[in-house]
Amino acid sequence: MKYKDSGVNIDRANRAKAAIAAHVKSTWGREVLSKTGAFGGLFAQSGSYKEPVLVSSIDGVGTKVMIATMVGRFDTVGRDLVNHCVNDILVQGAEPLFFLDYLASAELDAERASAIVEGIAAACRENNCALIGGETAEMPGVYHGEDFDLAGCIVGVVEKSRIIDGSGIAPGDAVLALPSTGLHTNGYSLARHVFFELLELGVGDRVPELGCTVGEELLKVHASYLSPVRKLMESIAINGLAHVTGGGLLDNLPRILPGSCNARVEKGSWPVPPVFGFLAEKGDVDEAEMFRVFNMGLGMVLVVAASDRDKVAACAPDARVIGEIVKGDGKVTLV
Repeated sequence: MKYKDSGVNIDRANRAKAAIAAHVKSTWGREVLSKTGAFGGLFAQSGSYKEPVLVSSIDGVGTKVMIATMVGRFDTVGRDLVNHCVNDILVQGAEPLFFLDYLASAELDAERASAIVEGIAAACRENNCALIGGETAEMPGVYHGEDFDLAGCIVGVVEKSRIIDGSGIAPGDAVLALPSTGLHTNGYSLARHVFFELLELGVGDRVPELGCTVGEELLKVHASYLSPVRKLMESIAINGLAHVTGGGLLDNLPRILPGSCNARVEKGSWPVPPVFGFLAEKGDVDEAEMFRVFNMGLGMVLVVAASDRDKVAACAPDARVIGEIVKGDGKVTLV
């Protein structure tokens, strides 16, 4: 008996790994000391930090991978993965250093794996982040058919004195937000239920209200906010940052609020992409649930002193003032 008789093909896995090697190397600078295929990635952290603090995060793309399979396009989920993780450490003020990915499937397909890692590598280059390792696992029995899962781990660095933790947030501060590109990587189980089960649409069906096909809408890439936030950090003090992911605005913004403060958010103060109204109407989803599940057009929330509000607009023209900080008990109120 051979290993492949149980469903695992070592030769096929090696071909998949060889196909992604060039994408991985394209993200490397002189800080990367390891080579492809090593047991661990070696990264020589450099810079002028006096008290460097490493910041790490791990996340996945969730059931958005199912949309990629349905459409037959796999590079966008790789970008989603990196950008999501970059944003997660950015809220603490960290710059990304390196990234590692995890790709698991019932059967490793070299072409699909190459496309996924090509997207990961492209996003790593755009975020100045080295892709120094990963795992490609073939697990028949756990996954079936074309099933696959995608996750990643990021490590960044921030000067200890410049950590953003929300402790400086105070009543009177302005609450602003940078727009999302769509659903990003959250709420896809509900979105799939509405599009494919209730409405019985296919990924190739064009929806007039959205101005594109279902697949195009659902594969819009999760935005990275590294560039605009980095520019803001050079000119003003940011008191708090919240990446609006799973749990929406109502669960994510409270994570950075002091216990003595509330965020008062004004509905209608930002443009909401059509996909959210479409899902609410066609799925009969009430407003409270929409705000708990989806980002509702807000990808990154910023809290700054009221006197710096105009400076944010100058550095990040897409930013919108959505509310203010008031006395409270660490919650978000929608008005």
